[in-house]
Amino acid sequence: MRVDKDRARVAAQNVLTQHNIQRMPVPVEQIIKSRNIIFDCTPLKEDLSGMVYIQDGMTIIGLNALHHPNRQRFSAAHELAYHILHKETLHKEIHVSKGLRALRREVTSAHDVDPLEIEVNTFASELLMPREFLLKTCSEKGLDMDDDVNVERLAKKFRVSVSAMTYRLANLI
Repeated sequence: MRVDKDRARVAAQNVLTQHNIQRMPVPVEQIIKSRNIIFDCTPLKEDLSGMVYIQDGMTIIGLNALHHPNRQRFSAAHELAYHILHKETLHKEIHVSKGLRALRREVTSAHDVDPLEIEVNTFASELLMPREFLLKTCSEKGLDMDDDVNVERLAKKFRVSVSAMTYRLANLI
């Protein structure tokens, strides 16, 4: 499979447009629920951030209630991306039975190896930290990527982790 980051970005931008998002933070949980996706936040094993699957024709997104709210937001956007970009995968590979198989955020996703993970992470980044909003905010306030306080302020505004914001800013161009 070929990675298509542009497709992921455009899909996220379309979601923002469809939901008339004009300011930050993006209400990702509200977007999920408005699409008739069942959303559940429950304690899971520490290494499992979230899951998405289809059961009886309904998409279900589950998040780890033990994780930080900013991490949950990114996980929610990540799982929504699977629903939007790779729903066919959910039909073929993910199913619920006595043993649940779930798409996990694998170590390879952090190293941009798994094409699906690259695309869904690109979608999640664009959805939660839209390029247009970031560029506008940075041009209004100025941005020094070496200024930790400034990056932390941006992360707080967008309700994402500092590491997610740092990565997004570094890859914005």
